[in-house]
Amino acid sequence: MVVVIDYGMGNLRSVEKKLKRIGAIACISADLEIIEKASKLILPGVGHFSNAVKNLKESGIWGVLNKKVLIEKTPILGICLGMQLMAKHSEEGNVGGLGWFDADVIKFCIKDQLKYKVPHIGWNDADINKESALFKGITGEIKFYFVHSYHIKCNNKLDVLTTTEYEYEFTSAIQKDNIFGVQFHPEKSHNWGEMLLENFIKI
Repeated sequence: MVVVIDYGMGNLRSVEKKLKRIGAIACISADLEIIEKASKLILPGVGHFSNAVKNLKESGIWGVLNKKVLIEKTPILGICLGMQLMAKHSEEGNVGGLGWFDADVIKFCIKDQLKYKVPHIGWNDADINKESALFKGITGEIKFYFVHSYHIKCNNKLDVLTTTEYEYEFTSAIQKDNIFGVQFHPEKSHNWGEMLLENFIKI
């Protein structure tokens, strides 16, 4: 069972719908017992970093996540804000994250604001930096759909799966052991997104 974690923020239904379309057994839940039993987890998210941290802690999901991911080594995929929550700290609200990656979340620092609008919205490339089961079979000119004003700055280059150019290069996907994160929205990224989610289900 793939559990899409409901902590009050995110495009939960669109993620669940895409998972079921590719044949995954999936559900949306905030129930700690259901999350505990999950074979895989997806942490989506849209909104403010500090609100997300508050919701995860108050619901009890924060502690369960650390147990499932760090101790039981359950595969998890963070999407957009869900990926950012895996970092140590965010400028958005000046608050700490889960700290699974040696990384910080920073706001886009754009010089040419006429050409590069913030938030970064739309299709963009993702250049693969290293091999990963998450991107198995995904080749060529890869494009995913983005919606974000903040991005992760990884302090350990070994954690970087893909990078994307938006005036400057930023990290758009990360991995460490059983922990995966993508800044883009695979549930909105058509064939590329479906392939990525299929790969995650098979991990």
